[in-house]
Amino acid sequence: MSVLPLVFTSGWASGINAYAVVLLLGVFGATGITDEVPESLQRTDVLIVAGVLFACEAVADKIPYVDSIWDSVHTVIRPVSGAVVGALLAGQSGSLPDLAAGAVGGSTALASHCVKAGTRMAINSSPEPFSNIIVSTAEDLGVGGIISFAMFYPEAAAIIAAVLLLLGLLLLIFLISRIRRFLRRRAQRREEKRIAAALGRPPD
Repeated sequence: MSVLPLVFTSGWASGINAYAVVLLLGVFGATGITDEVPESLQRTDVLIVAGVLFACEAVADKIPYVDSIWDSVHTVIRPVSGAVVGALLAGQSGSLPDLAAGAVGGSTALASHCVKAGTRMAINSSPEPFSNIIVSTAEDLGVGGIISFAMFYPEAAAIIAAVLLLLGLLLLIFLISRIRRFLRRRAQRREEKRIAAALGRPPD
């Protein structure tokens, strides 16, 4: 069961930035920092694709409303990535069944993705754009720090990830009213665009 803390941590991080997780794990494995990373994540083509997609997410994630659209698209991608990474890590170590590791990684990624997406909806209810940049940067640094820490202290990193996930879920419950406001505003904008298109004039 020694790989379970790393599976949990990588699942939590995948729900926030799946491409960063794949990129970091691949780099750590390729450079020999750890032998827990399977060869499939160390391949050059995988690292290049992960790096390009990470760069795209780094930009999209800092733009108001674009970040929420990006999150919607990744509602499936992030949990699947967390499950796949978890299964690969388990298969590499042989200390945990692949199916169980995939379930842990995928479910944890889904939970942290919901926290991330919901928090962004609440932030987008604010008119200023700087909070998006601050939160996105903090998320990127947090994922990088936790995954790096997990390479040397997997149990401690898993505890930190669990605490952050719990705090995120509590924050999400607290922000439900702002999230509803964001959804109402987005629905209103869609309706305004639909009416403007029907009248043949651009929306205000």
